[in-house]
Amino acid sequence: GGATLYIESIPIPSTQPGYKQTGQLGKVMIESAEIAYSYVRSLLKNNKKAVEFFKNNFIHLHVPAGATPKDGPSAGITMASSLYSLATGKTMTPATAMTGELTLSGLVMPIGGVKEKIIAAKRAKVKNVLLPNDNKDDFELLPEHIKEGITPHFVKAFNEVKKICFPS
Repeated sequence: GGATLYIESIPIPSTQPGYKQTGQLGKVMIESAEIAYSYVRSLLKNNKKAVEFFKNNFIHLHVPAGATPKDGPSAGITMASSLYSLATGKTMTPATAMTGELTLSGLVMPIGGVKEKIIAAKRAKVKNVLLPNDNKDDFELLPEHIKEGITPHFVKAFNEVKKICFPS
């Protein structure tokens, strides 16, 4: 859709590691959150600090505005970025928004509603927007006044998301 969603996650020290998500999420969005969690854990499996982090913390991922139902796969890379930031302690590049379905192997799949999502990003004063590479034509077809002020980054895989959002 054409709304900006904020995604946050926190660690809760625990002897019972695990994961939950809240925010009135629909079934598809819950699946996206679970994929993001599994993918990030797998991605960081050789990072001793991250392995210890997941071993010693229960993770809570939340999408605020809990009274508003939310669904769809488009937040997959955003959820993965939140979890990656949490597990690594790396801060994400400011004024950045993203959309894209994430697969368990880290691929970024296309989404719908590019026009509405770009308009929502502009309303939120976001300058950098990550989009699935397969949505490049959708972005290019937008009128110039909608694209104006937006720097698009087209990504095929989460490794590219990391390079853009966590450059250090």
